[in-house]
Amino acid sequence: MRIEIEVPQERVAAIIGKSGEVKKKIEEKGKCKLKINGNIVEVEYEDSVSFLRVRDVITAIAKGFSPEVALKLFDDEMMVLEVIDLSNLVSDKALPRVKGRIIGSEGKMKNQIETTLDVNLSITDKYMAIIGNSENVAAAREAIMMLVDGAQHSTVLKFMERKRREMKSREFEWL
Repeated sequence: MRIEIEVPQERVAAIIGKSGEVKKKIEEKGKCKLKINGNIVEVEYEDSVSFLRVRDVITAIAKGFSPEVALKLFDDEMMVLEVIDLSNLVSDKALPRVKGRIIGSEGKMKNQIETTLDVNLSITDKYMAIIGNSENVAAAREAIMMLVDGAQHSTVLKFMERKRREMKSREFEWL
C-alpha cells in the first residue's frame, strides 16, 4: 500500500537527516520505504499498524519536532502525537497572542508544561503539537486549551500540578 504526506519544504531536510540517517531509521523501525519528491513524502508499507507510527513520526517532524523526539513514537506503544490546529480555535488576529500565552515569557510556560506533564511540545505557525504518553498528552491538551480560553498562568500551573499528583498516585496504585 502507498500514501503521500505533504510536509513543509523547510522540514524535508530534517526527515532525511544527515547522510539520510533519519530516513533510514524511519524505514527500519516502520518497516516501510520512503520516497521524497519535493515536499511530498511517499510511504510504501505492508503493515497498517507500522504505517500509523510512520505517519505520526513524519507528521511530528513536519510540525517542528526534532527527529530524536519524533522517533520516540516508535519506541513506546504508549507514546502518542496530538496536533492542535490553533487557527480553528482563535482568529488569525488572536493567534500570535495565544501562541505567546502558551510559550510564556522566555519560554517559561512551555517549559513548565513539558516538565510538569512529561511531554514534548512544538509550536509552529498555527499548530501546537504534543508528544508523550496518552494520559500526559490529554492533560497537556487540557492545560493548553485553558490558556487558549484565557485562563491565568497560575491557574494552569495549579491544574498541571494537580494532574501530575493524580497520575503519580495512580502509578503507585499499580505497585
